[in-house]
Order: sequence, then structure tokens, then C-alpha cells
Amino acid sequence: MTDWIVRWQEGKIGWHKNQPNSRLIEFIDCLKLSVNACVFVPLCGKSMDMLYFLEKGFKVLGVELSELAAEQFFVENKLDFTIRKSDKFMIFSAKNIDIYCGDYFDLDAQILSQVDAVYDRAALIALPADLRVKYAQHLGAIIPSDCRLLLLTLNYPQVQIDGPPFAVNQAEVVRLFKQFECQQLQCFDDIQNEPKFQNAGVNFLEKAVYFLCRI
Repeated sequence: MTDWIVRWQEGKIGWHKNQPNSRLIEFIDCLKLSVNACVFVPLCGKSMDMLYFLEKGFKVLGVELSELAAEQFFVENKLDFTIRKSDKFMIFSAKNIDIYCGDYFDLDAQILSQVDAVYDRAALIALPADLRVKYAQHLGAIIPSDCRLLLLTLNYPQVQIDGPPFAVNQAEVVRLFKQFECQQLQCFDDIQNEPKFQNAGVNFLEKAVYFLCRI
């Protein structure tokens, strides 16, 4: 994970977007969030999707390895924040949002006890295959039993270009989250809007959206 820290230090964060994800906006209602609901955003970086949740009146709990990423989120969005140490995490906090800086795998069920939904735009696909298995298992162990998930993935011929982001198809999603009911909400080829993959000669790049709930 040292590479992740270095990427933030060097500003090599091509995955970061300066506006909320359009598929989050399109499918947020699937999460059926009530007033003051709390959304967990794993490997959150400084995602503008978190600001979107806040502006909609929801609470956010994020986890991020890079303290620089967390600090930039608050500074760039002009949010007054505090920092406190708690066990294995440095916690950056502002109104209705806490970002836990540290190892995702150090999170436990107590920390996430008030979470109503999970939003994963770039966490699962940031991890190699072995860590994806561990990630999904840990997520299932720490979120409340009635938690709902909105998951965004990419799928492409991995032999044509290496990740991250890594290719994750529907079969793998079902396999990784076998304790959940999995519904694919959308899947489309968006290679025309991905110059990095076009330049690598990738044949296709599917973007998919999944809604998952515990069986």
C-alpha cells in the first residue's frame, strides 16, 4: 500500500473526479436512504461523491489510507474539520462526516454500527484478486445485517492492460458477495470515454452498477 501513499504525495490520482459520479446520482434512490442515514464509503480518497451525500442531507463515514487525501477533501471543500487519534486511526471530522485514516481491514463492526448503506465506486476495483476476496469478506463481517450496497465496477480484457483499476465481471461480483442478493442495475460499454484504455488497444470497457442486500 506504500504505492497508494506515494500516488497521493505525487498527485498521480487519475481516478479522482471533480464532480459526483453520474451513476450515483442516477441510482442513489435504490439505497432508500432516510433522513440522517449514514453511508459508508470505503477507500474514499477525497471523492466528491461524499460531498454529494452531505448535500443531500446524509451522514458519511469514510475510510482512507492517505491522510493527505482526507485533508484535501476538507480543505478543498472549505469544511472546518478536526483531527483526533482513536486506536489505529486518525479521524478527520466535520459536520456529519468522519473519515477514518488507516487500514480498511482494521475497521470493526462497532465503528460501522450506525451505517445504513455502503457506496463503493472505486474500492473493489482498486484491489488485486486476492485482496478483493479479503475485502468482500471483511465488508460482510463489519456492516449491519440490514445494510444495502451500491457497487460500481469496470470490466475489460485484463490481458490487454493491467490494473488498477482491475477488471471485475458480474460472475466475480456474485461470487465475492455470495451472502448478498445481487442485482445488476446497469451495464454498458464506455470505451469511447476512456482514452487510457483506448490508447492501450483495449477492445471494450464495461461499466456496471450493482445493488446488493443481505440474503
